[in-house]
Amino acid sequence: MAITADLVKGLRERSGAGIMDCKEALNETKGDMDAAIDYLRKKGLSKAAKKAGRATSEGVIYSYIHGAGKIGVMLEVNCETDFVARNEKFLDMVKDIAMHIAAVSPAYVSSDDVPASVADKERAILAEQAKESGKPEAVIAKIVEGRISKFYEDNCLVKQKFVKNPDITIEDLVKAKISEIGENIVIRRFVRYQLGEA
Repeated sequence: MAITADLVKGLRERSGAGIMDCKEALNETKGDMDAAIDYLRKKGLSKAAKKAGRATSEGVIYSYIHGAGKIGVMLEVNCETDFVARNEKFLDMVKDIAMHIAAVSPAYVSSDDVPASVADKERAILAEQAKESGKPEAVIAKIVEGRISKFYEDNCLVKQKFVKNPDITIEDLVKAKISEIGENIVIRRFVRYQLGEA
């Protein structure tokens, strides 16, 4: 299958990856868009994993106001150098993440940030629900783990589907940017305010 510019553009729009990476992925997968996305994700994961341990002491604190002043977000995203902190691609990603936080209202950055007391309470509730529905004791633990994963997807920023592209998670977005920019990037913390919230 011929890899056309439109095909490359379509993959770039869906994945956020660079043009050359998109072209390579389409060539490797003989033009299969879904397989190309998987290829890019695997490639991005391996590139990002190599950079994951590197120190991130630079970055930005970004503020975003949405809905005519009804919702506000403050977000800290770190990178390795001040050069990248001023990079337009990095700043666009930070803005996208802040808009996502405003829209979706996650409670935590990642599952590591969920207090043990909250996770334990959620597990206890899920186990009780499974027992009440008559599930056998042998499968309750598996049901609870599956549902706790869903709890993390709903409440943890990096596990959420990106509002501007539900084919990827926020974690995928960051890993793609790490791969593109060549530096480790970490979402450090955020706070979301909504007018009238208790």
